Amino acid sequence: MMEYVTLLKEWVIGLGEKHEVNPFLIGGLYLTSKVFFFFFIAWVLKNLKAKKPFFMPLLLASISFSLPYLYLVIAGRNISIWVYLFIGVMFLYGGFSIWKKITAKSGVVVTGILCLLPQIANL
Repeated sequence: MMEYVTLLKEWVIGLGEKHEVNPFLIGGLYLTSKVFFFFFIAWVLKNLKAKKPFFMPLLLASISFSLPYLYLVIAGRNISIWVYLFIGVMFLYGGFSIWKKITAKSGVVVTGILCLLPQIANL
């Protein structure tokens, strides 16, 4: 079992060297970003139920969701096109998923981008 862990570790470190990214940094960013993502989504739901502005926590949730992928896009080198396509699909799915969670759990009907306009005007 330990030999598989060693092989996995060497493979991940090899990928990091090949693409000039720190695999431990991207792993740490991934794990911490998900914690912050769920915190900010809970904040969005709380603000929606209280009929308070929710644009800033939604923006922070989006940033925390995309942080490890942005690091890979900015710092990575020699990355295949399918990785960029996968990241794009992840962003689209993430946006759709956030929208579904907010509309399902808040009890508030959110109708696309038009619901954000009053929030943006308050900034």
